[in-house]
Amino acid sequence: MAEDFNFEDENRPDDLFQRPPFEEDESESHDPGSLEEKEVKVVGVYERPEPQGGAGQQATYVVLLRDSGSRSVLIWIGKFEAYSISLALEGATADRPITHDLLSNVINRMGGNVERILIDDLWNDTYYAKVTIAIDGKTMDIDSRPSDAIALGLRAKCPIFMIEGVLERAAVKEE
Repeated sequence: MAEDFNFEDENRPDDLFQRPPFEEDESESHDPGSLEEKEVKVVGVYERPEPQGGAGQQATYVVLLRDSGSRSVLIWIGKFEAYSISLALEGATADRPITHDLLSNVINRMGGNVERILIDDLWNDTYYAKVTIAIDGKTMDIDSRPSDAIALGLRAKCPIFMIEGVLERAAVKEE
């Protein structure tokens, strides 16, 4: 199987593997107002049992985010991410480091820090996010699932932002 894969057949930009991993730190590139970003807070993680055809039930999990204008966004997440976010919200730790603890520890030991989280897109009911890591005066934006970015951001105690357009499309009214 692997021998059948040919990089020449891939349709991707030629410079994909040639870009430097870090960009120079530019104060304009991370100004929350320049991209119409709004800071959001993690309100909580919730479990909701869903009937599955038959005797069993499967739970679904959501993380609830809210901006200062009381707009709320629900993002469906996995069980393990829900557990990780819950631990961070409670200020608790697992007996052994879980994946988000490991990633946080690696970033910190390498002299970096997580500066911010940005939920920057919503396409086909899927949210997209970026984690901004700073090291040696340079920053790097890493693509991430929002649930992983939120779990990491809570551990780093950094701000979490959402693009205004995403917030407008995804916000729900609470009853």
